[in-house]
Amino acid sequence: MKKIEYHPIGIIHSPFKKPQGTPIQPSAAAGVEATVEIFAKFIEGLEDLEGFSHIFLIYHCHLAKNFSLRVKPFLDDNQHGLFATRAPSRPNSIGISVVRLMEIREGILRVKDIDVIDQTPLLDIKPYVPEFDVRAVEKTGWIENRSAKAQQTVDNGRFSE
Repeated sequence: MKKIEYHPIGIIHSPFKKPQGTPIQPSAAAGVEATVEIFAKFIEGLEDLEGFSHIFLIYHCHLAKNFSLRVKPFLDDNQHGLFATRAPSRPNSIGISVVRLMEIREGILRVKDIDVIDQTPLLDIKPYVPEFDVRAVEKTGWIENRSAKAQQTVDNGRFSE
């Protein structure tokens, strides 16, 4: 198989300086503001993005430690298979967050509802489109009846170096 290599298109600047204490989901970070700096050679790609109220930020979890295929996630005391969790320590430590886009000015995106650590490398941006992205779900696995805990649960450092 051909080697896969990604290069950041920007950097996320947030108030969270370390994993500990960072909200574990954007829904638990309501109102938290941050900026996303897009590198100069990618700024042209921001054209027309201001027409969207929400965007996906796709990023590299740069502080994640080595992964394990069984983990104890933040919302449960039992171990689960890694791919049945949103733990940041993964074979490819890629994170994704839906945030509110407030403004774009000179290659800087001002966003709200962010759950990302400061200085996180940004890999990509995609517009959030409810007609494409919202699905009716029948089951939510082990998270069922636990998702409300995400509002008051913060990172305790268990997945970071």
